[in-house]
Amino acid sequence: MRFTAAVTHETPWYLARCLEVEVASQGESIEEALANLKEALELYVEDMPLPEEMESPIIATVELSA
Repeated sequence: MRFTAAVTHETPWYLARCLEVEVASQGESIEEALANLKEALELYVEDMPLPEEMESPIIATVELSA
């Protein structure tokens, strides 16, 4: 099963969140945040049934004028 993660830096942490389901985690590095997110997702799918088909999220940039 493949999920999409968005990672942001909120000093001193990196925050990784899954775009398909409401699961997030953090770490002191990008790699640690993603590893922690993977663990959180594994626990999530043990307890919550996932839809048979999940559509991939549409990733887009939105630009505002200054």
